[in-house]
Amino acid sequence: MSGLCLGRITFRVTSGYELFDHTADLGIRAFGSTVEEVLEAMTAGFYAAVGDLVLQDGGEACRVAVAGEDDAVLLRDYLACLLLRLEHHLQVLKIDRVVRFGGGGLSVEGTWREVDEGRSEFLREVKAITYHELSLVRTDQGYEARVIVDI
Repeated sequence: MSGLCLGRITFRVTSGYELFDHTADLGIRAFGSTVEEVLEAMTAGFYAAVGDLVLQDGGEACRVAVAGEDDAVLLRDYLACLLLRLEHHLQVLKIDRVVRFGGGGLSVEGTWREVDEGRSEFLREVKAITYHELSLVRTDQGYEARVIVDI
């Protein structure tokens, strides 16, 4: 767990993400106390890799689910679903609840929100979510995931 100290007050950071350069691609590292926090941080990191997306009000309730035995591959497949929805419908998933992550499946309830193209700043075109250096591991602080996106 990392911390930020301001005077006598210390804030604990329990989850988050960072983007990092990777050859001609871009990496996303997400961390959190639980796998659910990692999933939420990775979702935010994925959309940050695309750009500064401004969302319209409202949306369509949804459930995003993928099946599989490997948790890292579940994460990759989930991100591939988000990429497909962004490319074809210009919509972003706002997570309400992680229903399941692990044990053969990943399921998230949330809302598909429309991206306001006029107010958004698109920084990169993410072409694919790769299997290269894909990982989800337990750490002393919780969990960490790494995903490389093809840009």
